[in-house]
Amino acid sequence: MSNSVNMIVSPAPHIREKITTNRIMLDVIIALSPSFVIAVWVFGLRAALVTGVCVAACVFFEWAYEKFLKRKNTIGDLSAVLTGILLAFNLPVTIPLWQAVFGCFIAIILVKQLFGGLGKNFANPAITARVIMLLAFPAAMTTWVLPFWGAAADVITFPTPLDAVTAATTLDGLTGATPLVALLQMFRGEAFEALPSMWNLFLGVHGGSLGETSELALLIGGLYLIIRRVITWHVPVTFIATVFILTTVIGGFNFEFGLLHMLTGGLFLGAIFMATDYVTSPQTNLGRAIFGIGCGLITVLIRLYGNYPEGVSFAILLMNMIVPFINKISCKKALGELKS
Repeated sequence: MSNSVNMIVSPAPHIREKITTNRIMLDVIIALSPSFVIAVWVFGLRAALVTGVCVAACVFFEWAYEKFLKRKNTIGDLSAVLTGILLAFNLPVTIPLWQAVFGCFIAIILVKQLFGGLGKNFANPAITARVIMLLAFPAAMTTWVLPFWGAAADVITFPTPLDAVTAATTLDGLTGATPLVALLQMFRGEAFEALPSMWNLFLGVHGGSLGETSELALLIGGLYLIIRRVITWHVPVTFIATVFILTTVIGGFNFEFGLLHMLTGGLFLGAIFMATDYVTSPQTNLGRAIFGIGCGLITVLIRLYGNYPEGVSFAILLMNMIVPFINKISCKKALGELKS
């Protein structure tokens, strides 16, 4: 009898888990639900309308593209639903709906499907669509409704549902700059509008895009994803910490200035939900840390020295482009691998 052992040779990966794309996407959607509730509560029912339109448009564009090319239908994996939610969360509540649909077309057709679909896109679809929309529709993308501000910036004045609905449909006297604009004016030594209190910023009681205002809701969602092991802490922590440290130092070691930058804009939304995208983020923990630091550095440079008060979207998009290089320098060599 032969002592030889029959070995089955197969390509990697060899470790399998009961984790599906559908489950991962569903977990992220669940994690975003607190932010959705806050958005509707603060900005009114139009926040739900914008989100619904974006989700429907993304699902339709994915279904239509695959139907036209006779490809396997993938809308059941919920990736198009998630893209619609993330794009909506990066838009102001007053965005014209046709512009939101245009952004969905960019995200699904131009960024995702033309590159081969899920897993083959070079950049985050929602982030890329937001950047293009910001360049194409600068006025609409920077009009912020403020239905809840009182005379004093340190007093929490929550809106009633009727107030929020009215504010979302009536612009006169209800629009203003986001806190990031005031922070930029402060940094440049110019006159600036009164800022909300730290507590208001943390809760989400200030102007901004639908899903970016409440750091509390975003943190709850982020902790859920870490507990569910959908994401790791490396990208969010290094991204947010880099922004805090750099703004603190550049602001003259002013910790309040650093905290304000950490609690305003789309930093938490971008760091937790978009910079951690499996397809467009590094594969190793070291690479994720490098990626997060790079995103934080670019964000601060744009916020303080660029023409836009916010730099999160641009930072993630730029770092997405160098992820292959980060993977190359951070991935360990396989046992027995020779230099090419």
